[in-house]
Amino acid sequence: MLKEFKDFIARGNVMDMAVGIIVGAAFTAIVKSLVDDLIQPFIGLFTGGIDFSNLFYTMGGGDYATLDAAREAGAATFAYGSFIMAIINFLIIAFVVFMLVRTLNKVKEAAMAKEEAEAAPEPQPDPGPSELDILIEIRDSLKARAG
Repeated sequence: MLKEFKDFIARGNVMDMAVGIIVGAAFTAIVKSLVDDLIQPFIGLFTGGIDFSNLFYTMGGGDYATLDAAREAGAATFAYGSFIMAIINFLIIAFVVFMLVRTLNKVKEAAMAKEEAEAAPEPQPDPGPSELDILIEIRDSLKARAG
């Protein structure tokens, strides 16, 4: 069983997946900073300073200044602002991944086209009739004269 586990872990796909997860975690931190520090202020500017992450409804009453205060008090909250931010984060990540995959596909296609162009045999000049073709033509010509 230990050998099977070792073989499983040593596979390229598992290693690629592990690298993807690590890079994805780091990428998430970058996107979170992008949203919180760069995009959210612009959205707040156009929406009159609304901070989506602090939009919530307290179920069961109570008046709290912030979502964190409501959560610390143990109040049941419907944090729709956090959900809106999660959607924004998802859309940004999806767009960036789309652009990354699109760019990689273009680079891959260009490399494949270059390989195909290099692998394609150069057209050879027409060598003309073969020796056999000439001999057959001579034979047919002699038959026509004799007959």
